[in-house]
Amino acid sequence: MEDLVPRISAYLAHRMPAASNIEVSGISRIHGGASRETFRFNAGWNEGDAKVTRPLILRRDPVASLIETERDLEYNAYRAFHPTGLPVPEPLYLETDLQWLDRPFFMMEQIEGCLAGSPFNPDPYGSHAEKVGRQFWMHLGRIAAADPDAIGFSTNLEPVAPDGAAARELAKWEKVIDEDELVPQPVARAAIRWLHRNMPSPAERICVVHGDYRSGNFLYDEEGDIRAILDWEMCHLGDPLEDVAWAADPLWAFENPDRPGGMISRAEGFRIWEEESGLTIDPERLRWWEIFNSLKGLAIWISAGKEYQTGANRDPVLAFSSWYCTDVHNRVLARRLAQFSREARA
Repeated sequence: MEDLVPRISAYLAHRMPAASNIEVSGISRIHGGASRETFRFNAGWNEGDAKVTRPLILRRDPVASLIETERDLEYNAYRAFHPTGLPVPEPLYLETDLQWLDRPFFMMEQIEGCLAGSPFNPDPYGSHAEKVGRQFWMHLGRIAAADPDAIGFSTNLEPVAPDGAAARELAKWEKVIDEDELVPQPVARAAIRWLHRNMPSPAERICVVHGDYRSGNFLYDEEGDIRAILDWEMCHLGDPLEDVAWAADPLWAFENPDRPGGMISRAEGFRIWEEESGLTIDPERLRWWEIFNSLKGLAIWISAGKEYQTGANRDPVLAFSSWYCTDVHNRVLARRLAQFSREARA
């Protein structure tokens, strides 16, 4: 890891020609993510007679990834939302030239003095659960309310029609399962058939979809204020109910689906989201996206299993995902599909 220090220093000198005496210190790896290598470090330099210090984050493409994502898409999400006041880190530099750190990367500000609640803790936010939960759903509503064109999010993205968002996402994740499954996946295949047979009505509006909005993917401070919404690597244009369903997925609820993420009640969260977004949660469309998101989860965990099994990536988080998360989503899908089948026969 220390071999990165002089290379990061050289890159910062390249990006900041007016700076002198650049020093990089305290570099350490932040584990837990599976689509980027994340490092924290402190950068110091002189600007004239002034000494400047700033804690920074480096997000570098890994050799192999749980999911294939474009780092410029993630960087652009930070760039688009930071001026709006949504709590996201300030993006600084995006680099695709491999001469600097061997792989593409970007840098952004580091948000200090904060915590990230674990989605696998039954009470991740303690006494702050209500306050964090209200902000969690409020910010998700603000994401849906944002005009993708006006904030510059949709730059270089292919447009998607309201009646095409569901089919596009289903095709994307079905392809992942086709390519990465190492053993037959009967529950996933049953879910895929159900989703094809029960395509939802068109999206009320095409919005920014975070793609992985859930507990564990934001930072909050000791006062219970959300300071940074992170992990935008799967963001895209689509139906905002995709985010709602993912945020409320039972995997993040630690077997308490009435309190997604161990925060406020599902009903209260949905009410706040509707108020902030100006949109309405259609129960039938939400049901489709709930099934879809458990399938999307399975696709990610199946991909994780392949990466770990083949030795492409030996990060233990991939083994855990392949084991525990696969089991949870298989059970969730089996239960929901059985319920819908009973309802159809009734």
